Amino acid sequence: MGVEAFAERAARELRATGEQPRKRAAQPADALTPQELRIARLVAGGATSKEVAAQLFLSPRTIDAHLRNIFGKLGIASRRELRTVRLP
Repeated sequence: MGVEAFAERAARELRATGEQPRKRAAQPADALTPQELRIARLVAGGATSKEVAAQLFLSPRTIDAHLRNIFGKLGIASRRELRTVRLP
C-alpha cells in the first residue's frame, strides 16, 4: 500500500467518524539535513563556530558553510534569528 493510498484511507476513516483530517504543515526546519540540524541546534544554543567545529570534529569554515546553507533554507540571516526558529 503506497503512502498516498494509506493517507486517503485514513482520511476517509476520519471523516466517517465525523472528524476532519488536518493538513500537514511542513516546517522550514524539515528541509535541513541531519548534520545541519545538529549544527543549528548547537548554534541556537549559543555555541560559536569554533566550539561547534571542535565538538563535531570539523573546521570552523565548514561550520560557517553549513550555517550559510541553514540560513538560506530557513529564510533567516543571522544566529540571533536562528534562536527563534522552532527546530525539530
